[in-house]
Amino acid sequence: MTDLPLNPMPTSRHFLPENTLLLNAMSEGVYGFDLDGNAVFINPAAEQMTGWKSEELIGKNIHDCHHHSHADGSHYPQHDCPIYRTLHDAIPRQVSDDVFWRKDGSSFPVYYSSTPVYHQQKLVGVIAIFRDVSMQKHTEQSLRQALAQVQALSERLASENQYLLTELQGQQGALGLSGNSQPIKQLIQQINLVANTDSTVLICGENGTGKELVARSLHRLSHRKNQPMVSVNCAAFSSALLESELFGHEKGAFTGATARRKGRFELAHNGTLFLDEIAELSLSAQSKLLRVIQEQSFERVGSSETISVNIRLIAATHHDLAARVEQGLFRMDLYYRLNVFPITVPPLRERREDIPQLVSDLATSLGTKLGKKITKVSTKGLKKLQQYTWPGNVRELQNLIEREIILSPNGQLSFNTLPALVSAPSATTMLTMAEAEAAHIVTALNATHWRISGPQGAAAMLNMPASTLRSRMKKLAITR
Repeated sequence: MTDLPLNPMPTSRHFLPENTLLLNAMSEGVYGFDLDGNAVFINPAAEQMTGWKSEELIGKNIHDCHHHSHADGSHYPQHDCPIYRTLHDAIPRQVSDDVFWRKDGSSFPVYYSSTPVYHQQKLVGVIAIFRDVSMQKHTEQSLRQALAQVQALSERLASENQYLLTELQGQQGALGLSGNSQPIKQLIQQINLVANTDSTVLICGENGTGKELVARSLHRLSHRKNQPMVSVNCAAFSSALLESELFGHEKGAFTGATARRKGRFELAHNGTLFLDEIAELSLSAQSKLLRVIQEQSFERVGSSETISVNIRLIAATHHDLAARVEQGLFRMDLYYRLNVFPITVPPLRERREDIPQLVSDLATSLGTKLGKKITKVSTKGLKKLQQYTWPGNVRELQNLIEREIILSPNGQLSFNTLPALVSAPSATTMLTMAEAEAAHIVTALNATHWRISGPQGAAAMLNMPASTLRSRMKKLAITR
């Protein structure tokens, strides 16, 4: 901004000729006002910026011409105008967030100052000097947008880091899917059929069978393979935290939300989202998940902004979802949304002929991890492994092999300690979920002498409403 002497105006209506030449030469717009707030001088730069000629404004109130409204069009009273306030209190002012209106009705952002002018120590008027800062504002806005994009990208990269690392680790191979048995061949055939589509896949199977390996194989064979696969264990979060985990939250959305966080749906944009143990979702979370699947959009917790995503959804569970639908524990409409292409992973006891191949692959991989070279696997030990029922499936086999490698002094696996190490009951003696639930309820009822409600009742012991307990008893045909 050009500095001006504070005594160029000997009266409120006349400028000295040499100062007039100086003001006319300035690239900034200049207005001179008398004590009544009327224009007494307008330089050519001001005319060019506003479209108003000096002869149209001299002797008039300029505020009424081009400073009458704010940028949003709302009324700007003259008594609030910094220029006219300087006329009353003689205090210099600078303003950087205002607009002037042109003669054609358009506006432009301005930076201006209002400076009191004295003659013989008496206030005789005000000079306002302004410049069009449209280009500066545009540059600032572009910089802010660029910074916001960089920040968003940095947040995304930081958030995706753990998932990308997990994905890289998963590139080592789907060891749990090794084998040549008929069940494994059928499983691999199903994976190949659906992998390169965007269809939702529901993976069912017992714990430890390798459902996540199937999900990773589906992602790796799909056209989304170069995008992240983001996994969520629905059983690992409380219902209160799961919504934030899936959809993200804004800063201050709840106690402890000290920063904005992107949810798993947003991180999986253009990639694959794997929802493990989906049967553990609360009914409230199921409802919100159904909406996201239908609309491919959601809002972060604490925000009203709708975020659209393009994801491929894969879900997994060891529960019988159809049975949970009948029990009222899982939404029927969500079940049908997920059950587009169901894949069942066979338990290890149904593909015992794959155990030698699994042992070979797992022993090689785990040996490298533990820094030991495995040279031999006992034939007798392999027969023991094939005779076992494996309630923990491939995960149990993997843990057993890792333990055997640690205990092996010479790189040979004999599995002599198998009976002592794995003495779990046969899967044929396991209770169904309904049977286990009924037995648990009966135990609580017996402990409370079949009192259902009240602080000493079975409902309180089971941490559920009495009405819910009665409903479950009716569903499970529990009577005294």
